[in-house]
Amino acid sequence: MEQNIQIIKEKISNKELKSFLGKPFDDMVKFVVDIEKKIVALGGELHVDAEQILLESGSKQQNLWGGNIYPDQNNKTQLEYESLINIRPSQNNRSMEIQDEELKNQIKNIIEKLIEV
Repeated sequence: MEQNIQIIKEKISNKELKSFLGKPFDDMVKFVVDIEKKIVALGGELHVDAEQILLESGSKQQNLWGGNIYPDQNNKTQLEYESLINIRPSQNNRSMEIQDEELKNQIKNIIEKLIEV
């Protein structure tokens, strides 16, 4: 199956975001954010695949965090900060969900800057 993962460095429209739907999920798009480079890898079946593409393009592991965007949800439930790649005891994150509210806000700001949600 084709991965259809893209690194987003410049703002995309909501229509472009929705073009990821159905590849493979009908209601959500997976994302991995590089909080240092302020870029997002969108799409694919597993967060680890998008993470790998960012690592290959020069990102550092400690700067990568995953989650999901639900384009058709309202603003409060649109972003989900949950991914297996977020389990990082060394960075005080022991669960799939990002625990640090400041980090969540940082990720939300990067996503809102690059994606018309």
